[in-house]
Amino acid sequence: QLHSDQDKGDGSLKYILSGDGAGDLFIINENTGDIQATKRLDREEKPVYILRAQAVNRRTGRPVEPESEFIIKIHDINDNEPMFTKDVYNASIPEMSDVGTFVVQVTATDADDPTYGNSAKVVYSILQGQPYFSVESETGIIKTALLNMDRENREQYQVVIQAKDMGGQMGGLSGTTTVNITLTDVNDNPPRFPQSTYQFRAPESMPPDSPVGRIKANDADVDENAEIEYSITEGDGYDMFGITADKDTQEGIITVKKALDFENKNLYILKVEATNTHVDPRFLYLGPFKDSATVRIQVEDVDEPPVFSRPAYIMEVKEDVPINNVIGTVTAQDPDAAKNPVKYSVDRHTDMDRVFNINSGNGSIFTSKPLDRETLLWHNITVIAAEINNPKQSSRVPVFIKVLDVNDNAPEFAMFYETFVCENAKAEQLIQTLSAVDKDDSYSGHQFSFSLAPEAASSSNFTLQDNRDNTAGIFTRKTRYNRHEMSTYFLPVVISDNDYPIQSSTETVTIRVCACDHRGKMLSCNAEALIHPTGLSTGALIAILLCIIILLITVVLFAALRRQRKKEPLIISKEDIRDNIVSYNDEGGGEEDTQAFDIGTLRNPEAIDDNKLRRDIVPETLFMPRRTATARDNTDVRDFINQRLKENDTDPTAPPYDSLATYAYEGNGSVAESLSSLESVTTDGDQDYDYLSDWGPRFKKLADMYGAMDSDKDS
Repeated sequence: QLHSDQDKGDGSLKYILSGDGAGDLFIINENTGDIQATKRLDREEKPVYILRAQAVNRRTGRPVEPESEFIIKIHDINDNEPMFTKDVYNASIPEMSDVGTFVVQVTATDADDPTYGNSAKVVYSILQGQPYFSVESETGIIKTALLNMDRENREQYQVVIQAKDMGGQMGGLSGTTTVNITLTDVNDNPPRFPQSTYQFRAPESMPPDSPVGRIKANDADVDENAEIEYSITEGDGYDMFGITADKDTQEGIITVKKALDFENKNLYILKVEATNTHVDPRFLYLGPFKDSATVRIQVEDVDEPPVFSRPAYIMEVKEDVPINNVIGTVTAQDPDAAKNPVKYSVDRHTDMDRVFNINSGNGSIFTSKPLDRETLLWHNITVIAAEINNPKQSSRVPVFIKVLDVNDNAPEFAMFYETFVCENAKAEQLIQTLSAVDKDDSYSGHQFSFSLAPEAASSSNFTLQDNRDNTAGIFTRKTRYNRHEMSTYFLPVVISDNDYPIQSSTETVTIRVCACDHRGKMLSCNAEALIHPTGLSTGALIAILLCIIILLITVVLFAALRRQRKKEPLIISKEDIRDNIVSYNDEGGGEEDTQAFDIGTLRNPEAIDDNKLRRDIVPETLFMPRRTATARDNTDVRDFINQRLKENDTDPTAPPYDSLATYAYEGNGSVAESLSSLESVTTDGDQDYDYLSDWGPRFKKLADMYGAMDSDKDS
């Protein structure tokens, strides 16, 4: 209550209030100065209110005393329960942890005044989760309370923690929260095979790196703690098989490392070991983290193709070997127990020219054509070996045949030599150096010898000097040459090699006599140039040109006349009975030509020879043209034509290659006989057309028409 000394109780003064909550939370009686609260006050919302009060003249509104300030403090009571910072806590710890291992810390707050009594003093306790976990009452730290908790037995735990104020005393307020605790995995379980022995079957034709089977060792751990490595520790198939781990399924995949052979060994026994990749040393006392099992692999027999004694064959043969001479042998055997016989052949895709052949029984390869090392040094062919009883079982092997050189090529000039000699040349003057080449191969190097041919050695105007280095020089024998007497010399040179057998050839060097200056530079080699220095006259050139034109016109006319000229008929005598034969190079008159012999009767199908060759395609096999026999004078026309027709039909080399189709012969008629109604008027009785209904939908209209006619007659 507020009271002013100026208040005489006559109602001339009034009290006014301002500040925090004035007029809302707090009101004042303007006559008595009593201050009252209108609502319930909450310290947690606002603990202190500052108000200002003043007494004023009711009539004038002027203050009669200075303004007074006072503070209202709210005293706390325990009206707020503890609240956790999270509704749900999530935590995890490794399995097999020691007792007292820290898990998580929970925190609860109380909105009450911590300085006033125990309203804000919080104490923690565990309501659910014992005996696995415990909580410190003052700090809220949750710890493990049980030793060797195993994730494989139980992985999830739910713990309920209570926070109570008033120091946990009776009458205090409380709040709870849930803590979800997960045990994480550690490698505390070794891998274990579910069975001690595994059995698999593998065909002997299985290629390397093919899977034979899968085995799996179980591990109760997860993720990287369950990763397993597999290995073959011992067994008679240690080097024949391998095993790898599938990272997705943790299975061991047994694969073939080498080719299997049923005839050699049909059973393998392996010992396979499974080991954890990541081992935790803390749990080694639980035992070795590995396990082993026995794997038995049975090899199955299959029909295998023949196997060659070598993966490839290399043979050598001289290029002068005779045809059908054996150059080598390939050998293949059936690896199966049956030992089926083998047949050999050459893959013709690798020997298109059929240079080689093979004995199908013993595999000996021999030549079928001459060889030439200079044309082809290596022949690479493929030989096929197949079982006679089952040709699908076959195998191939490459055969490399090297053709060895023999001295079968004579040396020859390295180029065509055409040189000249000056008219004013001196004796013993070098005019040309010669060199030679040889297609043959010489292991010690070629050595050629040069000499003049015997017919030119004594009478030649030139000499030849062998330089003994596979070259030779041509020298002049006399002092001067006259190109008007001899403009060109042909000098035969004999070239020989030193291999066995010795090969030699005669090459010709062309030497022209030319006019030269004093330095030996050629000026002219034409002997007629000095005789007619001015060349041909204009009239002579025109005459030569006219002769050439006339000659060309004559050739063109001759060719045109020859193309238009018709051949004479085979028989020109009017009295000869064969005068109506048409020449095959004449076109004829077609169907309107009634004067010629009617050959339609010759095309009767019953008279056609079935053995005639086709004329509409080019014959595959070429035959030598045959000489036509001369017809006898008294031969009948039909026999004559039949004879010539047969000869031309059976001659595949005679053009043109066309097809002759004659439509003059009607044929034997339809199997269903005539469908025409024209013939029906001549018959004595009525026709029965019911059979038309049996001919299908194509004759339905015709059956309806004639069926209707029969109905009209009946009516």
